[in-house]
Amino acid sequence: MDTSELRLRQLDHLGYAVFRRYIGPDRLQGLRHRVEELFAIEGEAAGSEFRQEAGSRRLANCVDKGREFVECIADEDVLACIEHVLGPDFKLSSVNLRSANPHNGVSQPLHCDTGSLPDEKGNSVCNTVWLLDDFTETNGALRVVPGSHRWGKLPQAALEDPAGVHPEEVLVTGRAGDVVVMNAHLWHGGTANRTDRQRRALHVFYCRSDQAQQQYQRKLIRPDVQATLTPRQRRVLALDDPLNDELSSRHTRASGFLK
Repeated sequence: MDTSELRLRQLDHLGYAVFRRYIGPDRLQGLRHRVEELFAIEGEAAGSEFRQEAGSRRLANCVDKGREFVECIADEDVLACIEHVLGPDFKLSSVNLRSANPHNGVSQPLHCDTGSLPDEKGNSVCNTVWLLDDFTETNGALRVVPGSHRWGKLPQAALEDPAGVHPEEVLVTGRAGDVVVMNAHLWHGGTANRTDRQRRALHVFYCRSDQAQQQYQRKLIRPDVQATLTPRQRRVLALDDPLNDELSSRHTRASGFLK
């Protein structure tokens, strides 16, 4: 069995799979440099387009903020896994960066992204985590409950304490440069960083085409940036999709935010 087939089987059975050493050294360094540059530029406003979080630094709307991020949205090896989870009709929902602060003492509760379960059409969300630093047992690695994407339950409804340790959870550790693909209906969450160094990861998040984007890409990405995109990148971003415009407009009106 080749590694690509193994990953697809892991996505079906476990709910996640890992590309080891996937981001080359130069590309990794470029991502790290741009991330820190943006944190310096944006200051206290960093992440405010979507979400700010105690104990972590965040960036949002990253496609608009550097070619380093654009190059992550339409990677064909990764997209093959996304298509396996979501089917052929999918699009990018958002690209955000989360950096768990040193000694932050904060663990995320177990959750499913967008708080949704698979429906009659199947899975609707799939996330990828691009490791910009090592994920270790002590620095805020991702925890997951393997197989929970098939349980048809949300952790906040099924568990007395979603923030507590689940008896079946495992830590997804790895080296900087790894990429984790995760069925986002899987129960998961970040753990506390108990070290004196930051733990950075890029979250490139996809949804089925009949779902609203988490961040409305056509409105958030500046026209001059859109003009540099390849046809494949435009399709993944759903920039020329009238259905996406309608879904995103409804979502914006309902939420009161441009997302």
